[in-house]
Amino acid sequence: MQITQVLAEMRALQARASGIAEAPAAAAKPSDFANIMKGTLDQVATMQNHAVGLADAYESGDKSVDLTNVMLELQKASLAFRAMTEVRNKLVDAYQQVMNMSV
Repeated sequence: MQITQVLAEMRALQARASGIAEAPAAAAKPSDFANIMKGTLDQVATMQNHAVGLADAYESGDKSVDLTNVMLELQKASLAFRAMTEVRNKLVDAYQQVMNMSV
């Protein structure tokens, strides 16, 4: 999953900053951080749009849409958004820590 790649990169950066040797899993393959974050944002947006579309279809009386599926998709989208927000918060915190380091 892309979130695990982001977390692995963050751990590698933290290990490098503290002078600890890099873990083998983190050194596996470098990736383009911006593309990973953009892909994750796009996936969360797609999940939210799909959930809202199902909710709108159910509200308009579409008999093929089940309320259970609507609720599950809305919860999945909410959970994905909260997870993305937490990752963003951790990234901002890590950035602030790096910026406050004395060189």
